[in-house]
Amino acid sequence: MKRLLLSTVSLLLLTACATTSTPMDPVAEVPAEVPADVPPPVETASGPTPQEAKAFVEGAEVKLADLSEYQNHAAWAAETYIIHDTEWVRTKSDAAMTEAMVGYATDTARFNGVNADAATRRKLDLLRVYQPLPAANTPGAAEAVAGVSARLQSTYSTGKFTWKGKTYNLTEASNLMATSRDPATLRAMWEGWMSIATPMRSDYAKLAQLSNDGAKGLGFDDTGALWRSGYDMSPDAFAAETDRLYAQVKPFYVNLHCYVRRKLNEKYGDGVQPKFGPIRADLLGNMWAQDWTNIYDVVAPKTIKTSYSLDKLLVAKKYDAVKMVKTGENFYTSIGLEALPQTFWERSQITRPRDREVVCHASAWDIDNRDDIRVKMCTQVNGEDFYTVHHELGHNYYQRAYKEQPFLFKNGANDGFHEAIGDFIGLSSVTPTYLNQIGLLDKVPDSSEDIPFLLKMSLQKVAFLPFGLMIDRWRWEVYNGEITEAEYNARWWQLIGKYQGLAAPGVRPSTAFDPGAKYHIPAGVPYTRYFLADILQFQFQRAACDEIGWKGPLHRCSIYGERAVGAKLNAMLEMGQSKPWPEALEAFTGQREMDATAIIEYFKPLDAWLTEQNKGEKCGWET
Repeated sequence: MKRLLLSTVSLLLLTACATTSTPMDPVAEVPAEVPADVPPPVETASGPTPQEAKAFVEGAEVKLADLSEYQNHAAWAAETYIIHDTEWVRTKSDAAMTEAMVGYATDTARFNGVNADAATRRKLDLLRVYQPLPAANTPGAAEAVAGVSARLQSTYSTGKFTWKGKTYNLTEASNLMATSRDPATLRAMWEGWMSIATPMRSDYAKLAQLSNDGAKGLGFDDTGALWRSGYDMSPDAFAAETDRLYAQVKPFYVNLHCYVRRKLNEKYGDGVQPKFGPIRADLLGNMWAQDWTNIYDVVAPKTIKTSYSLDKLLVAKKYDAVKMVKTGENFYTSIGLEALPQTFWERSQITRPRDREVVCHASAWDIDNRDDIRVKMCTQVNGEDFYTVHHELGHNYYQRAYKEQPFLFKNGANDGFHEAIGDFIGLSSVTPTYLNQIGLLDKVPDSSEDIPFLLKMSLQKVAFLPFGLMIDRWRWEVYNGEITEAEYNARWWQLIGKYQGLAAPGVRPSTAFDPGAKYHIPAGVPYTRYFLADILQFQFQRAACDEIGWKGPLHRCSIYGERAVGAKLNAMLEMGQSKPWPEALEAFTGQREMDATAIIEYFKPLDAWLTEQNKGEKCGWET
């Protein structure tokens, strides 16, 4: 499952070959200090006025929009052409943006007691939490954060390891993990990629300290508290909300885990995968065990066959990477949204270039906060990337929808919304109903094939839920000091054991830093958004299917061609972050609270089937 990038560079560079981009014009020199365009308010005896608060915010938005565009261009160059010089430019642009953001965020304290209008007050609050990795408001601090961040991301993006005389990058190792059924090979690929993160540990500890210094300067206890403050509720209330949502779906995850563990035991035997306890992480077909769809052949029902493979359908119909993206665009236009601009096709990285190092992690970008939207992928012709294309374009269409909003409102209602929109469209994109609608599948299979379809979907969607929760649970403990640098790896595996019920294939070295082998850790991208997206996408799916009067099973519903849904969806997207997220949620779903029961409804037939399969099994993994 490829996930979206949130850069420290901008609001959202919306976070697993040769495309020629239009040359970019030279960019003006980056300001080295916080801009002085808007003078600080002249405080009278009664303090700053509402008018001064509004002028401050509007001035900040003008300057931040300008810095953001520069920064986005620099980041794009650095990720699509990894060399020393692009990294240097990115570091400088990141530092300029961070320094400006910290200055503005610090200055918001001047207006804490001002009776500002609702929009201005919301913008002041958003300014404080805008930067995921803030720097202290001291000389050199912003550049220090940017420099460490750049080193970490470069180490990850250029990571390679050697096994049996062959050198592997992440794509090559991941492809082998997806297809090999040899435990020794799987372990070698897994341990090889984990090894690239070992040099990151001290830099990561340094970055955590630097960002904590910045967060405290903004009035937060630590960086984790800052992240949890971006959801229109208190940090503690947000943590409790995620616990509540996971409690709704945990029994289903345990049911799935029980079934998959038994099938792996049958495949590999007790010596590789015991009948009880955690699952060996490298056996699940994905480098981080966050998506288990690649082992469907191992866990597939013996008595129920599926009549098609999306991978094979795409090859048979002569799809290439560009055609996959064109198909994704067609989904959005079918529900009444505009076609992508020509610059999208000229400037996106759709396939991996053959002549240089690039970041292949799929992401969607809004370069100029207006119309220069792009995707960055190393697209392969398979079902996984077919889904990813639909997902990433969801970010681009969200970005386009809110482009008329003021700069600080150019974002999702909360960061989970931005992820959920593409995932919601993705739910339709892999249904046999949609595949039939676009001519990939000649006939929609009958309900006898629902279990294979739902099992495949659960290996992606349900298997991901505890992983999506665990990543930031670990980082929250790093930031609040509960774990030290020496304890990073041990605690990482304790949490994986607790939430996912997984274990490493062997004893990890004392020097290991396995968290760094997951992109979002060195990139400093908050991760709970993906957990929220996994919840929200099903809530959106249920609301959309109710809107069109769908009477069949939720998992067979496709909204392709449904313009009424598109109009209602776009109305929510256009709100951006201008209103608290419950208002945006209500605009599309009629509900003001996130609700995981839609997941249970979607997978209800599978849950009943798994319960039957697990009879007599000792489910769970804790002793």
